[in-house]
Amino acid sequence: MIRLEVRRGERTGTTLEPTSDVVRIGRAEGNDLVVSDTHVSSEHAKVVFSGDRYVLVDQRSTNGTAILRHTDQGPQKLALDDSRNREASLEDGDVIELGSQDRIVHIGVTIREDEGDTRVFAMKKIEELVPQATIVEKDDHRLRALYEAQKLIGAAQDLSEVLVAICESSFALVPLATHVTIVLRDDDDDSARSANAAGYVPVLTRVRNPSSIGRELAPKSSGASSGVPSERSLQPSGPVPITRSVFRKVVTERAAVVAADAPREVGQSESLMGAQIRSTLGIPLWKGEEILGVIQVDNREANGVLTSGDLEIMAVLAHNASLAVANARLVKRLRAAEERLKKENTFLKTKEQERRSGSKSGGAPEIIGQSTPMKHLLQQLEKVVNTRVTVLIEGETGAGKELVAASVHYRSNRKDRLFVGQNCAAMPETLLESELFGHRKGSFTGAHEDKKGLFEIADGGTLFLDEVTEMALSLQSKLLRALQEGEVRPIGATQEKKVNVRIVAATNRNLEKEVAEGRFREDLYYRLKVFPLRVPPLRERREDIPLIAEHFLHRFATEFGRPTGGFSQQAMELLQSYDWPGNVRELQNEVQRLCIQIEEGGFVTPEMLSPRVRQVEGMVERIRPTKGTLKEMVDQVERWLLIEALREHQNNKTAAAKALGITREGLHKKLRAFGL
Repeated sequence: MIRLEVRRGERTGTTLEPTSDVVRIGRAEGNDLVVSDTHVSSEHAKVVFSGDRYVLVDQRSTNGTAILRHTDQGPQKLALDDSRNREASLEDGDVIELGSQDRIVHIGVTIREDEGDTRVFAMKKIEELVPQATIVEKDDHRLRALYEAQKLIGAAQDLSEVLVAICESSFALVPLATHVTIVLRDDDDDSARSANAAGYVPVLTRVRNPSSIGRELAPKSSGASSGVPSERSLQPSGPVPITRSVFRKVVTERAAVVAADAPREVGQSESLMGAQIRSTLGIPLWKGEEILGVIQVDNREANGVLTSGDLEIMAVLAHNASLAVANARLVKRLRAAEERLKKENTFLKTKEQERRSGSKSGGAPEIIGQSTPMKHLLQQLEKVVNTRVTVLIEGETGAGKELVAASVHYRSNRKDRLFVGQNCAAMPETLLESELFGHRKGSFTGAHEDKKGLFEIADGGTLFLDEVTEMALSLQSKLLRALQEGEVRPIGATQEKKVNVRIVAATNRNLEKEVAEGRFREDLYYRLKVFPLRVPPLRERREDIPLIAEHFLHRFATEFGRPTGGFSQQAMELLQSYDWPGNVRELQNEVQRLCIQIEEGGFVTPEMLSPRVRQVEGMVERIRPTKGTLKEMVDQVERWLLIEALREHQNNKTAAAKALGITREGLHKKLRAFGL
């Protein structure tokens, strides 16, 4: 047993003799030993009984924990820092120090062996617990009970079911047993960083059904027909303490133990074996060198004692029970890890979806636009999303091809699987082949391990190939086979793998021209261009510019924590007049720069715009017509445009007509009409 006494601090004189194997020390009221000094952390430290020793563990306290110990060489101070894994074994006479410098609390430690009248009748080391068939063969009832017990434990699917099955099997195998308690190592505690810091915790206690005391119970399968209750055990009405001396001997000696406590009124002349006494059987649960826990079987009420024969039969059960407990705890940890990974996967997929959609609500990416070209694009998009056909997205750089590709995925029935993107121009041919199709270990220099390709990673989902025209011709043939057969062969592999991947490709080039000039395979062209989608450039949908600009302004204002009033009318007119050769990406960068530049709550004015955008302002001022009828003002603008075209081309009428998009005869006709 251990005794803790506060010797310095606000709670000086407070003592604690714990009955549990874990003693928590700290300032918070929920601790076993409450130390109210302000420099003590809420959960400062804990003392853990690990079976053969007491271990002090620092709970990453603010001001630290140490052990003061008197040795032959003099006083010694052991600081519980990271170099000691924040833990150390306690010895009798140690002083626990909480805090540092002059703000400290001292707790004295007294460790004594448990006192009592426990007498050990039999003990067998784990190495000697070899199942002995002869014991079971001589007793048909126990042989049947053991068979049913193994079936019951084997049928249990989780840890709680395994523990209940062990308890009920113990009652079936040991007729005199009245109580069964299972104690397990607390290795699920996140704060336990080593085996020494993991205490043993009683996790389940069951008492025998009163109607079955003194005799074995029938198996559950036959309980209904025999009239014997199928419930072999019940929950106790109150806490049932474990026999600590027997428990310690089982753990420290790595042995099964049969012991008994004689009542003090029993005379020394009476036979201990014949008296009504309390007897205990302690059986270890083990895995290799590790003691997983202890099964404590007690006789607290019936006449007689538990014998070495009970130990032998429980040893047979313990072999299977140990494996069942180890497997159940492993399954429990695997399920917890699986659940944690599912949550992390869901979180990361949601964050990726939010990144692509630009919306905190997730869902399908929001495509902003109410112009006629965008309405047509969205109509086409809805027709193709839930099909398996390959989609080719064509459009200029920065027009939003990746956003459309993401919409194809997240609006489809594949939205719960992965959307994987790869820019084909970002890697050389050899690396791109390995990235797309994977490779086997040793297939080339540097291939130190197997690697899955993006086709396998995106199996069941969507693979987006951006700038697909940049792919080498040799790699195009391999891509064609993957599209036609739905199979991929990693580099160095001898067999193909079936994959179910939808391909969405994008290009900013004219594919027909690439095919004609021999830079792109014609058969791959027809395979990719099953359902083409053209993303219109921003200059072809100028009416969408205010919506897109406001969207980016609100997004960046929220991100920077700087609310704005919006765009002034003149600034918006200039944005709509600019051609945006970089399309939506260029507009996004412009608005992001404006959001950094603008004052809080202010409006975007023309002088804040980039010089390239403001160039339109000067042209508008120069061609502003004088007041008049609509025809007169339109004629003035047209006359100015004709003069500017001739000036830019040094009066070359053929070049000027071509720049204006009209014939030379049409230009001559207009010049005569305006007297030029």
